[in-house]
Amino acid sequence: MDNLNRRWWQNEDWLAVIVGGLLIAAVLAGWRPALPSFSWMTSAHLMKEIRALQARSGELEKLQQDATSQGEPGLVAALNDFKMSLSGAEPGAFRAAVKQVEASVAQAKSSETGKAALKLIAPLQSKRTGPLGAVFSTDNLRRTIVLGVIYLLIAVAGVRLLGGPVSGFVAGFPVVFGLAWCAQLLAGNARVNDFGLEYVIFGLGLGLLINHTLPLPDWVRQAARTEFYIKSGLVILGAGILFQEIMQAGLLGLAQSILVVTVVWYFCFWFARRLRVDDEFAVMLSTAVSICGVSAAIAACGAIQGDRKKLSYVTSLVLIVAVPMMVLMPWVVKYFQIPEIVAGAWMGGTLDTSGSVVAAGALISEPAMKTGVIVKFSQNVLMGVAAFALSIWWTMRQRKTEAERPSARVIWERFPKFVLGFIVASLVFSFVLDPAVVKETKSLLSGLRNFWFAMAFVSIGLETRFTDLVSLEGGRPAFAFIGAQAFNIFWTLILAWLLFGGVLVAVPNIK
Repeated sequence: MDNLNRRWWQNEDWLAVIVGGLLIAAVLAGWRPALPSFSWMTSAHLMKEIRALQARSGELEKLQQDATSQGEPGLVAALNDFKMSLSGAEPGAFRAAVKQVEASVAQAKSSETGKAALKLIAPLQSKRTGPLGAVFSTDNLRRTIVLGVIYLLIAVAGVRLLGGPVSGFVAGFPVVFGLAWCAQLLAGNARVNDFGLEYVIFGLGLGLLINHTLPLPDWVRQAARTEFYIKSGLVILGAGILFQEIMQAGLLGLAQSILVVTVVWYFCFWFARRLRVDDEFAVMLSTAVSICGVSAAIAACGAIQGDRKKLSYVTSLVLIVAVPMMVLMPWVVKYFQIPEIVAGAWMGGTLDTSGSVVAAGALISEPAMKTGVIVKFSQNVLMGVAAFALSIWWTMRQRKTEAERPSARVIWERFPKFVLGFIVASLVFSFVLDPAVVKETKSLLSGLRNFWFAMAFVSIGLETRFTDLVSLEGGRPAFAFIGAQAFNIFWTLILAWLLFGGVLVAVPNIK
């Protein structure tokens, strides 16, 4: 379809806003689809965790005493059944006892005792301990098929409006969706989850594996619509960025985020240009390393109307570098005895996804995890501001040699419209909706978003070749990104120490 004859709703950015917005609206209107479950644990892992809890019987008895003294008979009974299930070590009875403790905590009057009980059973909460067979149960597969059909209908409508080939897309979509399902299955394993390896990494890995080992038919490639999937998911992501959560750390988290984003962005852009990386590449690399990884790179690419091949390169690079960081940073924290609040702020400012921040922070402490998430959310909020600034700066930079001054219309045309959906969703869920509604819909919207993102990263893998990554500009973009990430690690640690370590202001009370 000729671009001149397109209507506004035939633009990929606006379609993403429509898709994400309609899904959010449907959920708020009462649509509550049963999403497939992916959490599972091997029998060997389950028994190992049971034995670990058996060795902590003293803590369990103390909890029972506290619950008794505070008049919580329901919680006392649930903890007693839990203790009995530990001695029997029968998986079915144990899972039932864990669910009973969770239900009793929800009814308990004492929040502190309930929190202590949940912390004790955290490694074996019911959402983690299901057998692998439950993921392949008839009911779970039915949920997968229903959701797949819904997403197929949505995506086909979008592709048709964009003027893409529908028949090939319909044939290839089940492959992309199925790989996205497999990525979430692999990430759903409790052991994998403990290491912080997320579905986005497995989605990229599966896509790369198939792309490098099998001849990929054109009809599969037609279904690899990376940007459409991820932009739709980003609009839904806005519903999970709540200003109230960000402000738990006061202005400290926002101050650190602003200093990280501005200084790291400028350093990466300067460093990339010194390495003779072109401006377009440098902008995407700088935005990815300074804000929030892949999501920010997508926003930057939209703002400057960048090359999608370069975007695939950047997103692959972000995820490849993220894996060793998730493993090494908690080890560094413990080895050098970095204070937990400082550690959380450090990891929140450097790790590129919220999931990796949660996983790495959980290896240290709950306050570290919460601080990291708050800082990461603060950086995510800046994504919309950065996209707006980039669209203006890039337009003026591109037109610098021309006589005419860039008009407001040109700037608007370059602005990534899906960012508006992200911002509006964040504002509505932060300030308009009842907190009870926000809490009730959080898990469902997160699950819907995860499927869009999983398909996006599978698509990146299907579109990316390692030979292209190595040959593209002689590997200089990769060197620029790694150098900038190293600078980011040290700069953010300094800021975290100054702002969260009690040097400039009092240490925030985050528990």
